[in-house]
Parts: sequence; structure tokens; C-alpha cells
Amino acid sequence: MFINDIFVYKTIKMRLIHFTASKVWRGHEQMIIDIFESLRDNTLVANQLIICPLDSEIYKVATQRNLQLISFDFKSEYDFKFAKKYKEIVEAYGADIIMLHNSKAHTISVLSALFYGLKVPMVLSRTLIKNIGTNFFRKYKYNYKGIKKIICISQPVVEMLKSSIKYPEKMVVIGSVVDTEKFVNHTKNGFLHKEFNIPSDFKIIGNVSAFSKVKDHYTWVDSVAELHKRGLKAKYILIGEGSLEPAIKKYVRSKGLENEIIFAGFRNDIQKCLPEFDLFLFTSKCEATGGVILESYASNVPVIAARAGGVPTVLIDNETGFLADVGCPMDFADKTERLFNDIDLQTKFIKNGFDFLMTTSTRLIIGSQIVTVLNEVVLGNII
Repeated sequence: MFINDIFVYKTIKMRLIHFTASKVWRGHEQMIIDIFESLRDNTLVANQLIICPLDSEIYKVATQRNLQLISFDFKSEYDFKFAKKYKEIVEAYGADIIMLHNSKAHTISVLSALFYGLKVPMVLSRTLIKNIGTNFFRKYKYNYKGIKKIICISQPVVEMLKSSIKYPEKMVVIGSVVDTEKFVNHTKNGFLHKEFNIPSDFKIIGNVSAFSKVKDHYTWVDSVAELHKRGLKAKYILIGEGSLEPAIKKYVRSKGLENEIIFAGFRNDIQKCLPEFDLFLFTSKCEATGGVILESYASNVPVIAARAGGVPTVLIDNETGFLADVGCPMDFADKTERLFNDIDLQTKFIKNGFDFLMTTSTRLIIGSQIVTVLNEVVLGNII
């Protein structure tokens, strides 16, 4: 009974810090906001604090949403002066536990513990399918005793880390989270057709992702080339930004597709844009899970995605969408044609995708799973 009493007490009274040193805005940064608001709205913790760089995108978003935060400037992840200050912030806040949301935050936290005596237990959130490598300190920090749990966004992430983690039982899988209310309240109204002067009888095939190597925009463009050659009545929209954008634009011109593919840039209205798509075409070749696939489910948009990484954990082939062969534009094109020619199949994917989302990935579901892990760590730290 004593343990149960402590568990309930800590469920209500836990003080949690989210720490990230990331300056960009991508899926993981959105996830931090979603987790924060889930735990707050469902009263799963007593209080939360975000620690993030002053010149970061998450600082802007958290400020706009009036989330409690502390910002900082630092020279690098090996900034010992900040590591000391960080320990003082954590102790002044009275944190029971810290969630670490990127590699630099992980490094700073371990240095703060080793050199300045930070004793608050830590849980690492891992969303990348990437080997730790052979660097001594990188391997050490993943196995540091103060890291009590590693929350992996999919089983493929676990498999990638397994050989480097001394105690694999520390790893637990908790999937992507979607703010369903943000998406389900929007319906198709033709605004993208108007914005980009797309004829009303043309379908829109879209993608939302950063222009990076792993997203494989080359296969996306090649798929468009094949569909255009077959005479599909559609226009194609790429939403996002990134270092490879100029190269992809050049590739589009080399294919003579500059009038077919629209580069829409970075947008803050993804929740409005997604329902305008008739198809979400996702060619990423090494995705940990594919949160944007779940957002497409929320927007009632059918999905075709590459059979890669953790994508098959959120897209069930021929049930919630189609999986296509990695790097194979012909397969993407064939499945696009098949889907567009079968209204019943579109309806099936839309319904099953939405049902999958609502039973696995809502804020309440993921927030509850995360707080269960946090409570286990905090309780273990007490007793």
C-alpha cells in the first residue's frame, strides 16, 4: 500500500523538465510541445519546464503558447560553464526527473552530473535510426547510470541501439504523438488550388518533410515524372525547407517538371494544408516512425510510403495505406494509379488510418504511456 501511495502521490506532484539544445523545428520539437501539453491538459504531472536555446524555434513556439520555459545561450555541448548553470537551474526548480530530447542536451546533462554533481534521474527520448558509433564518450553517455530509461519511438530504433546499450531492458518503445484536435477540425476547401492556381479538377499529391538526404526527394521527383508521363491529372506540392532544396529544384528543372511540382516552402498551416491533399506520397528511406503519416490519417488523406525503418509500424500495408519499395518510383507510380482508380480502397485506407491513429497515437494515449515510464523512474529513485 505504501508503494501505491507513493506512486499516486508522484503521479500528481511530479515536477518535470524537458531539455533540448535543438534550434530547428522538426518532428521531435513538435513532439516536445505535444507531450508538454498532453501532460498538462490531462493533469498527469504537477508542473513542467522547458529548457531550450534562446534562438531556437521551440523557444518561439513555447513562448507563443505561454508554456513555462527557461532559455539559454551556450557555445557547444561541451560548454562546462553552462553545464554548471544548468545544474543550478534544475535544482532551483526542484525537478524530480528530466527528459532529454536531443544529443547535445544529453551530453550537457551527463557532464553536469559528472563534474557538478547533478543527481536528478534522466530519461532519454530517442527518435533517430542511427548507430551510436565507436566514439568513447558517445557510448559512455548512453550507458551512463543516471540515464534510467531510453524511450525509443519505434522498435527499429531499439534494434539499432541494442548492440551499444549495456542494459537493453532500459529501452522502451513509445510511438509518435499527434494533436488530433489540431487536424480533425479542418476539411478540404480548395484553398491550395486557389493559392497556386491549380485547376479545380486536378488532384493534389503532396509531401511534407525537410529537404535532407534521408527523405529521398529524388525518388519523389522520379515518381512524379512517371505519373506525369502516364497523364495523371494532378499537381504536386512539396512543403518544407532544408539544405538540399536547391539541388532538388535543379533536379526538377532537369526533368522538365518545373510547371508540375510546386515548392511551397516552410509553412505554419500544415493542419490546413494536409486535408487539401488527395494523396500523401512519402519516399523517406530511413524514417524512425513517420509522424506526418499519422497526421495524414488525422486529415483523412490516404498515404503511400516507402517500406523503410519504422514506417511499417504505423502504416499497415493494404490496410491503412500502401507500402512501396524504397527508391522505386515505378512502384510508387503503380500504387498511386491503383489507389486513384479505386474509390473503395481510398475509403478503406482513410477509415482504417483514422482508427489506427485514434487507438495508438493521441495525446492522451502517448502522454499516459510516457508518464507511466517517468513514474517508474521517480518511484525507483525514491525507494
